[in-house]
This record gives sequence, structure tokens and C-alpha cells, in this order.
Amino acid sequence: MTTKTSRASTSARPLARVLRDRNARLYLAGVVVSGFGTSALWLASGIWVKDLTGSNGLAALSMLAMWAPTLFGPLLGTLADRTRRKPLLIRTNLALAALLLTLLAVDSAEGLWLLLAVLLVYGAAGVVHDAAEAALVAGAIAPSLLGDFNGLRMMANEGMKLVAPLAGAGIYAAYGGAAVALLDAVTFVLATALYACVRVHEPKPEPPTSGWRARTAEGARFLRVHRGLRPLVLAGGATMFLSGVNGATVYAVVDGLGRSPAYAGVLSVAQGVGSVAVGLVSGPLIRRLGERRFAACGIALTAVAVGLRAVPSDVMALVAGAAVGAGLPCVLIAALTAVQREAPGPLLGRVAATAGTLLFAPTAIGLAVGASLVELVDFQALLVGVGLATLLPAWHLRRLRVSGPSVP
Repeated sequence: MTTKTSRASTSARPLARVLRDRNARLYLAGVVVSGFGTSALWLASGIWVKDLTGSNGLAALSMLAMWAPTLFGPLLGTLADRTRRKPLLIRTNLALAALLLTLLAVDSAEGLWLLLAVLLVYGAAGVVHDAAEAALVAGAIAPSLLGDFNGLRMMANEGMKLVAPLAGAGIYAAYGGAAVALLDAVTFVLATALYACVRVHEPKPEPPTSGWRARTAEGARFLRVHRGLRPLVLAGGATMFLSGVNGATVYAVVDGLGRSPAYAGVLSVAQGVGSVAVGLVSGPLIRRLGERRFAACGIALTAVAVGLRAVPSDVMALVAGAAVGAGLPCVLIAALTAVQREAPGPLLGRVAATAGTLLFAPTAIGLAVGASLVELVDFQALLVGVGLATLLPAWHLRRLRVSGPSVP
């Protein structure tokens, strides 16, 4: 009994250190505040476009506009390495707050172009913001606590996704899209105040000695030649592709359960609960297993859960949803933590943004592939096949023996 208590206390100590760390608390508070506004706008923007135009396709396009800039992560990440990251975060947040205020003028279909343009810039600024934040966190928080911090950050993000979309939809229903945009602008101002309080010393970046294209390629080159990061990021990308295929089956699963389409929201909540739970334990598990084994275990859990979604049972669907929510973030947390530890400071923004593109862009491709396959193949057979395929990146990570980075 004493040994178990001692081990629990030891594993909880780093988590407590993160929460006691002033910079970490400020960062997490900023993530919660700005994440609430972003999640609320993400859902409300689609409803807004649908109401303005009556078009499902244009409503989907609004969500794509926020996501599409992720494809240009290597290019946008270069901005995060050109200047000090803390001032860049502050300027980006204030610029977004001001930009969102322009949406107060959108009250008819004629303003659709402005709404889509703002969402596109919003997505691009988000890529720059995430790259700068990843680099700044690496310098402001002890390396031994990065896994704990990234887990808590994931937990905060997923927690906001459980409540913010409903709040955004409620505000939209009561006051309209402009009110949601105003709410998001306020959250960016509040996040700016929190980031401004972070204490970190940042030397001024050295003047560039090469062209923009060459500097952009450096992040990709670092990932390509690094024997530890490359397989982790590629396995993550493959897993996210397959998660996209899995995600496209959600309404087929709901139909198989004999439920209405709204039941997809219940399954989404179950997945969010799993993601929140894994955020609490990711730090201790990364220290015990290492990034690659932690990622491999998470991918394997996801694979099993995807296969179990083929079972026509409400209980199994909820359990599988929670398991996917717990397993899938593991490779994302592991990859970000490894990037923050391994990439040199002057290059970290580009490496983080490039890794983000390789991790998240495949999701959209997987959704498109899944949307096609679910119409052609029995969804239960498709889920079993996707589950088996998801075991491959887990197996690949487990069999690797990496002695160290290979970086010139």
C-alpha cells in the first residue's frame, strides 16, 4: 500500500509542478480562453453561412477555410522564426480581435465573401500562432515538464470542444453570428493579456542569411534527416489519415445503432471525455515509456477502438468513442513534445509548423476517402479494415531502434 501511494505521489508531482509554474498557468489559461472562442466560432460559422445562403456546400466551405491554411504550415511557420515569439503572439491575437470585428457588418448573403476571407486569414494566423506558441513554450517551461504541459494543453483544448460549440450555437440562435464573432474577439484580447504576463527571455533572432524558400525548407529538412522525429511524425500522419476515414463513418455507425443523426453528438462527447482523460496522464506515461512507445500504445488503442465501432451496440459505441478519444491524441502529444525537445530554438517554429502540416493535413484526405468508401463498402467491414490498417504505424514505431538523431 505504501509503495503504491509513493508511486502515485511521484507521478503526480510533475503535474503539480506544471500547475505551480507561473508561465505554464498563464499559457493554459490562454489556451482555455482563446480555445473557447475558436471552438464557438468554428461551429457558428457553418450555421451562419447556411442561414445566409441556404447552401450546405458553402457551409462546409466555411469550415474548410479555417482548416486550409494548415497545408501551408512550412511557409507560415517561417514567420514564427523571424521575430521574438512572445510579441508575435500578442500582435497576432490583437490583429485577429480587430479582424473579427469586421464581421459585425455581415448581415446578408452579399457579405459572404467577407466572412470567408476573415475565416481564411483566421486559419492562417492560427498556424503562425501555434508555431510561435510551441517555440515559446519550449523556452519557458522545463524540458522535463513538456509532456505534462502538452497533455494538459490537449485536455484544455478538448474540454473547450465539449462546451464551446454548444455555447456558440446558443449565442448564435439568440443574437446572431455577429455576437459570436464579438465573443471570439473578446477572448483574443483576454488571451493577449495572459500572454503579456508570461516571463521569458528571448534573444533577437539572427538576420536571415538565405532566401525565404531556403529558410522554409529547413524545417522539412530537419524532420527528414532526424532519425527520432521522422518516424514519429510520419506514423502520426498515417494515423490521422486513417482517423479521417474512420470519422467519415460516424453517421453510418449511428444508422447502424438505429439512432437519429443527432446521436453523433453523444458519440462526440464520449470521444472528448477520452481526450480529456489522457491529457492528465500523458506526462507520466511519456516519462515511463518514451515518446515513441507512448505514441505506439495510443495508436494501438485507437486501432482496437475503431474495429469495435463495427459492433452494433450503444455501450460499445460509447466505449469505443472514448477509447478513440484517449488513443488518438497520444501520437499528437508525443510528436509535439519530441519536436520541442529536439529542434533547435531558431528553427523550432518551422519544424513545429511543418510537423503540424504532416500530422493534420492527412485528416482531410482521409475524410474525403472515407466519404467515398462508406457509400461503396459495408461500413462494418470498412471499420474492421481501418482498425487493422491502424495497427501498422503502431507496429512500425514499436520495432524501431533509434540510437539518436542524425542531423548534420
